[in-house]
Amino acid sequence: MGDYLEISNLSKIYPSPRGPAIIVRDFNLRLAKGEFVTLIGHSGCGKSTVLSMVAGLNSITHGGIILAGKELQGAAPDRGIVFQSPCLLPWFTAYQNVMLGVDQVFFTASREERAQIVEFYLSVVGLGDAMHKLPRELSQGMRQRVAIARAFALSPKMLLLDEPFGMLDALTRAELQQVLLNLWTRNHLTALMVTHDVDEALFLSDRVVMMTNGPEAEVGDILEVDFPRPRDRIAVMEHPRYYHYREQLITFLEERADIRPSRISPVAEIVARPLSRASAEVVH
Repeated sequence: MGDYLEISNLSKIYPSPRGPAIIVRDFNLRLAKGEFVTLIGHSGCGKSTVLSMVAGLNSITHGGIILAGKELQGAAPDRGIVFQSPCLLPWFTAYQNVMLGVDQVFFTASREERAQIVEFYLSVVGLGDAMHKLPRELSQGMRQRVAIARAFALSPKMLLLDEPFGMLDALTRAELQQVLLNLWTRNHLTALMVTHDVDEALFLSDRVVMMTNGPEAEVGDILEVDFPRPRDRIAVMEHPRYYHYREQLITFLEERADIRPSRISPVAEIVARPLSRASAEVVH
């Protein structure tokens, strides 16, 4: 399968009184169609900056991004976005907030067809009985369900998620991770997600991309996550490789996030990299 999203030599530089501030330098990543990939790293490492450039909400200083064979230029509804804050229009109901985007994307469909799309996705995320309520009448978790429904209802080429569960309590967070995974399993949208949560990354992802610390952040390492799909949280946590994967991510964040692969020799890089799964199994 070829690359569906290609991020090539992506850099973001802001001017500052002390000279150019390089947030991300030569960030490279490829995603296959239908793949779920998360970016993880410490605060300030540029995860959200990369995501916002893919979304077209932040200009690119250097490099380029190609989605489905077309170079991206600015924001467009072919990328569904879910932010940490739901960003709902407070004077619109949940139904109207989702319909706003559906009206723009499916303008050739009949009103009945558009209504069916909105009602379907709001029902799938568990808001069948609350779709005509205003945001102020909904809990934070329910508002985020609206945001997830809105993103999927647009039938985008790609789903972008910027710490969508970061403001939620642990129980609601776990519920919405499952809602997201169920919807993704149904649609298999190519997804790129930013998170600080190691367990969330392992539960959702096909690959976890570890970013080095900023400034001048880049891809530090990539972990392949081969838990079978569809996934069940208990089965994932009981998988024999779960804690090995978890340890690799935590070790990177605690010990290797300051090491930039582009600045070390091939020999040093081999020493710095964690054991492969095969090697680890031989050792243990």
